[in-house]
Amino acid sequence: MPITRRLLLACGFAFAGATALGSSLAFAQDKVTIRMSTPASETDQRTIALAEVFGPAVEGFAAYEPHYNASLVAQGSELEAIASGDLEMSIASAQELATFFPEFSIFTAGYVHQSAEHQVAVFNDPLMDPFKQKVEDELGVKLLSVMYLGKRHVNLRFPKSERNVQTPDDLSGVNLRMPGSDAWQFLGRALGANPTPMAFTEIYTALQTGSVDGQDNPLPTVVDAKFYEVTKQVALTQHLVDLNYIAFSKAVWDELTPEQQETVQKAADDAAASAREAQIAKEEELVGFLREQGLDVYEPDLAAFREHVQAAYQGSEFAQSWPEGVLEKINALAK
Repeated sequence: MPITRRLLLACGFAFAGATALGSSLAFAQDKVTIRMSTPASETDQRTIALAEVFGPAVEGFAAYEPHYNASLVAQGSELEAIASGDLEMSIASAQELATFFPEFSIFTAGYVHQSAEHQVAVFNDPLMDPFKQKVEDELGVKLLSVMYLGKRHVNLRFPKSERNVQTPDDLSGVNLRMPGSDAWQFLGRALGANPTPMAFTEIYTALQTGSVDGQDNPLPTVVDAKFYEVTKQVALTQHLVDLNYIAFSKAVWDELTPEQQETVQKAADDAAASAREAQIAKEEELVGFLREQGLDVYEPDLAAFREHVQAAYQGSEFAQSWPEGVLEKINALAK
């Protein structure tokens, strides 16, 4: 379905959903039920934090009801479900929001966010206000807080002594497995590598046989998929500091009292902070683990990578939907 058609439908759903939810909440004598649907598992750092921090914080007036592994709403349909009044809460990616609002693609580009702390500074800065307002006005979704997903790095089968990755030039000729979409392949080229599309399930064997020279993923994936068994180094390029947003029904939000809204907002921020701290600690722990396995783990010249990648984006079609001056404001918040 074309994006414009989806957006029009979602807007209609949002209006109808707001009416239905408003009526049901106005007459409800019990707690408000907040159903949260996500494709993530119950052991994910984000869902743990929501269950352990958000849920208890709002229990005085709301019943938090999480649904994992896309068991309630199909993956990728959560925002439309909120807009139609069929869901109260989800964890939404910038990629998902960009299908409705192309300007959100700026938050999916390489080297836009530089750290977990930078993500928070960007989300809380006035530059985000037009983005948030548009999502509320046109989709009926309120973005409460930003959640840190982790940093993606370059993981190669060569040891550092053979391929010392300090700048994009050092990735020249490297066949780097990247996800198959145009956006991912563009990022691979911007990093200086030769991006190779390949199914995730094929990566281990491809690294083992030399069909590809490396792959990019967060450290937990490198460990979980045992890529460290068939690689020799991780260059901590941090080329994508990924995020999700805590997305909440604007119709439900508007039915809450100011005190309840304040509680929900604080609960979301506290849950995001808890998940962020846990994820950062896990990443730091895995650096030690990978070094114990004999891998070279080191940080390249991030400024050189950032300058090269951002220049590539600014001269591409991907940046055409970005509001003028926003990238410069984002960069300034990291200094």
